[in-house]
Amino acid sequence: MGPTASGKTEVALALATRFPLEIVSVDSAQVFIGMDIGTAKPDRATREKFPHHLIDLVTPEEAYSAARFRDDALRAMGEITARGRIPLLVGGTLLYFKALIEGLSDLPPADAGLRREIDAEAARRGWPALHAELARLDPAAAARLEPGDAQRIQRALEVVRLTGAPLAASLARRSSAGLPYRPIQLALLPSLRSALHERIARRFDAMLAAGLMEELQRLRREYRLHAALPAMRCVGYRQAWSFLEGAIGPQELREKGIAASRQLAKRQLTWLRGWPGLERFDCLAADAARQVAAAVERALAQVSAGERR
Repeated sequence: MGPTASGKTEVALALATRFPLEIVSVDSAQVFIGMDIGTAKPDRATREKFPHHLIDLVTPEEAYSAARFRDDALRAMGEITARGRIPLLVGGTLLYFKALIEGLSDLPPADAGLRREIDAEAARRGWPALHAELARLDPAAAARLEPGDAQRIQRALEVVRLTGAPLAASLARRSSAGLPYRPIQLALLPSLRSALHERIARRFDAMLAAGLMEELQRLRREYRLHAALPAMRCVGYRQAWSFLEGAIGPQELREKGIAASRQLAKRQLTWLRGWPGLERFDCLAADAARQVAAAVERALAQVSAGERR
């Protein structure tokens, strides 16, 4: 686990060269076909050399949920272990990790009509106004969300309006069992937040240079997309969409893209700060991959010793 730009992919590939691993992506953006540059998706040569799972599952027109991820991940993990190999789950979508490890809450299913109503309200009043409404209806849920976090504000309002109760009431009810595996939980975290911010800026600049705008233009030609789709709310694509619509200029595109990436990293670090059973490593250390590999080796040795006993 780790925030964006923490080097998770590099460490994962280093581990895959040393241990009998297959990588399972835990990334809510890499599931979308054709969204390669803005999601930092491993290239085809890397994926041919190191088996990856749960990448390119749905088109950008479609939605993908934590429930579906859990089903897909458990199926992939079962297939990997049946081959005598070990699943290595890699990503920054902490909600997916939580759903996989703890099981899913008994949330009501999405209501397309209600979501359209909320989107229409947001178009008229703005997401900060809907965040203020959520603060009145469910203060605890609103306190965890930024005023511009459209996707999560929409879902929280949807649940409150459907159930008449705060989001926490639904989250407290679990509808599926926990993880039927013993996880080794490892996280790459920055010892210096400013250094992570520099990485984020370099990464976003590299995405722009690699053709993020051209990628989005191609996706808009190939699919029936609109700004409210989950895929187009992903960091980077949301700002690129605004640029293509003429709402912002090149400099603002860069500034907003980097700022949104920083906010994403902040949310990810908040999730990880209190995560139980987590072994933490400094992602800025030159030997981060070696440290993580040593931890994996120790953990596998302990499992092996326990099986012999």
